[in-house]
Amino acid sequence: MTADAEALGGGEDGGALGGGPDVTADADGGALGGVRVLDLASVGPGARATRVLADYGAEVIKVGPAPRRDGAVIAPPFWAYGGHRLMRRARIDLKAEAGREAFLALAAGADVVVESFRPGVADRLGIGWAHVSAVNQRVVYCSTSGYGQTGPRRGWAGHDLNYLAASGYLHCSGRRPGGVPALPGATVADAAAGGLHAAMAVMAALLRRERTGAGACLDVSVADGAFGLMALFVDEHLATGVEPGPGHYVLTGRYACYDVYACADGRHLAVGAIEAVFWRNLCRALGLERYAEAQTDDDRQDEIRAAVAARLAERDRDDWVAELGPADCCVAPVNTVAEAVSDEQYRARGLVVSAEHPVRGSFRQTGPVWAGTLAPDGPYEVADEEATDTAELLLAAGYDQGRVAELESAGVIA
Repeated sequence: MTADAEALGGGEDGGALGGGPDVTADADGGALGGVRVLDLASVGPGARATRVLADYGAEVIKVGPAPRRDGAVIAPPFWAYGGHRLMRRARIDLKAEAGREAFLALAAGADVVVESFRPGVADRLGIGWAHVSAVNQRVVYCSTSGYGQTGPRRGWAGHDLNYLAASGYLHCSGRRPGGVPALPGATVADAAAGGLHAAMAVMAALLRRERTGAGACLDVSVADGAFGLMALFVDEHLATGVEPGPGHYVLTGRYACYDVYACADGRHLAVGAIEAVFWRNLCRALGLERYAEAQTDDDRQDEIRAAVAARLAERDRDDWVAELGPADCCVAPVNTVAEAVSDEQYRARGLVVSAEHPVRGSFRQTGPVWAGTLAPDGPYEVADEEATDTAELLLAAGYDQGRVAELESAGVIA
């Protein structure tokens, strides 16, 4: 998601939630311990990226606008993006000259800056790559945007659905009645094509900086990332001229061995028996051995699919999961979100953690999921949305107490 944030003076929608205390998950600070990140994004791919960086131990400072006198500050809900756990927050009016100077003072001591304005906005505010690198030659400056800093769509507004549409993802997805592509069930573009894309690029740039001492300017396009996610089908088209689409390939519904089926209780079972051994196991377990050697027979797919559907409709989903899963049939339940949270596999992996909010009390959230990230022994502390560390950060950057008080009085910082 990349909306124009210039009018609000902050990252994307202009809001910035504060997170937990200035701590890391373990004594050595994690893989990115000691790395300081200034985050101008409050939602979308930029915020997803800094969530990953923070979970790897980076100190992330969310930089959002100082509250306007009319009180108009848009912010995501307190639980979003992990409640911005293990993050700090500063509120600075980037449209004010003094606010721009304050931001650059913080940027002078940062390792990474992540922004998600539309192309050109950061430069107009005086906080673009040229401005930041002038005060910090080693900085990794990551611009996340919908379509990138160049190209005919660079200034277009967009959200997750638009980038998946442009990349061919939606065209290759299943269809609703009338042939309309189905809406994706997750923000794939924001999370993977944008957020993980940006986090990976930042980490690679930091590694390069260790060798060369040079900073980097990263142009992360969510649409580019979505195009990359489609590489399997794009490369097929480029190499062969074939036009992939729904029902074209094993992964898009051509064969009955890779599909979703309804069970007796109205819930669904995902069958992913692509390899012949898994398909034979499934046919044996369902009493459909007659189809074991017809897995890729295009002329019989309707017949096979109907037979599998009829058999799976005889029993409840979880009964089938209990029988077919251990039998190496390559199946999984189609969980609701509530079921996924309670799923024994995810519970065993510790993917749900506890958090404490000073006003809202205890709640649960998705914990660090990426390999090599660390979680604390106890609950995460999620700071109140009204709390900021602006004064403390500016004092550490060399401002004196009197100047900080002046900026606060003028509404430049909060």
